[in-house]
Amino acid sequence: MTSFGKDSLLNLGREKNQGFKKMTKTFLLLGSGELGKEFAISAQRYGQRIIAVDSYKNAPAMQIADAFEVINMLDGDALEGIVEKHQPDYIVPEIEAIRTEKLYDFEKAGIQVVPSAKATNYTMDRKAIRDLAAQKLGLRTAAYSYAKSLEEMKAAVEQVGIPCVIKPLMSSSGKGQSVIRNKAEIQQAWEFAQAGSRGDLAEVIVEAFIAFESEITLLTVSQKDGPTLFCPPIGHRQERGDYQESWQPAKIPLDWLKEAQDMAAKVTEELGGAGIWGVEFFLAKEGVYFSELSPRPHDTGMVTLAGTQNFNEFELHLRAILGLPIAEIQQLRHGANAVILATEKSVSAPQFSGLEEICDDPNTDFRIFGKPSSRPFRRMGICMASGNLETDVNLLRKKVGEMKDKLKLH
Repeated sequence: MTSFGKDSLLNLGREKNQGFKKMTKTFLLLGSGELGKEFAISAQRYGQRIIAVDSYKNAPAMQIADAFEVINMLDGDALEGIVEKHQPDYIVPEIEAIRTEKLYDFEKAGIQVVPSAKATNYTMDRKAIRDLAAQKLGLRTAAYSYAKSLEEMKAAVEQVGIPCVIKPLMSSSGKGQSVIRNKAEIQQAWEFAQAGSRGDLAEVIVEAFIAFESEITLLTVSQKDGPTLFCPPIGHRQERGDYQESWQPAKIPLDWLKEAQDMAAKVTEELGGAGIWGVEFFLAKEGVYFSELSPRPHDTGMVTLAGTQNFNEFELHLRAILGLPIAEIQQLRHGANAVILATEKSVSAPQFSGLEEICDDPNTDFRIFGKPSSRPFRRMGICMASGNLETDVNLLRKKVGEMKDKLKLH
């Protein structure tokens, strides 16, 4: 493999700063699951070129990309190799298991990291983003502590109190997350967190359990030359730390929504860059708590594929990256979606039955992600339903739940 040192990086950066502005850009997509696939679709509709990267063959975004690479993204040399090979204009991280410190080098060379190398490094590490939010920006969060070993975790649980939530510092989609309700569960929670951690970081965060009434995702759009915009809030329900359904709009008092928007604006401005962010909040009796932040389209935001907005979250992400103005975000419809989960392990892509039944309603739809294999609780698709702005979202939630139950995987 050719060395991708500082001289090569600087030469690449100089090349990109010379000449005319290209209409078609090359996007290196680091992570090629269902979110990456939808982003790739949006990018290709705008005439862009997508290189899909993941750790396994035939990942969803690879199936439609212009080219693909299969590498271990925690291998810094492998990352440098594909950057030199494809010379992208943009690097778009879509997962946590990336050697993120390498992104600073790429950014210095003139490649735009989305939304920024700082943002990616901070948000891929719960420790960095939590300390930034709670200590530097003064946002309201749950009490928390960190632990690098089982013994340290026992001390952290004692400090934070029971019940508490255990999360790996590096994970996604709720992997490795659990709730401790008594001391007998501490060791099991530690082992579960280690099994669910992505990358080579063993540290966990121990959070005080918030008796929240609901959770929301506030999709926040940072523009290159325009104001920060917010999508209507999205409600979601989780099981095993992973979302099972989401709906838009979520019910939230207007003053609480304004508080959440202010928090989201502060943290995204601090991290910098352009693109969409999934900012998560707990809604408790005493108000809004900042929870987590993702520097990319959010899984709960797939509800926007139901036509709830003038632009779905992937289109907004792309426009912000390219610097195309977004005049406003309009809510056009109410919507809900429910996740289709695999129930068995399979080394080949499962087949679906029952799709005809859910197509009878003109306001329903579905997406099949096209994952090449399955395992219990793996997300394989979503069901969606929408209605006009007077439609009760709870009715839509009921509808997509019934739709999901009609589908069978074989």
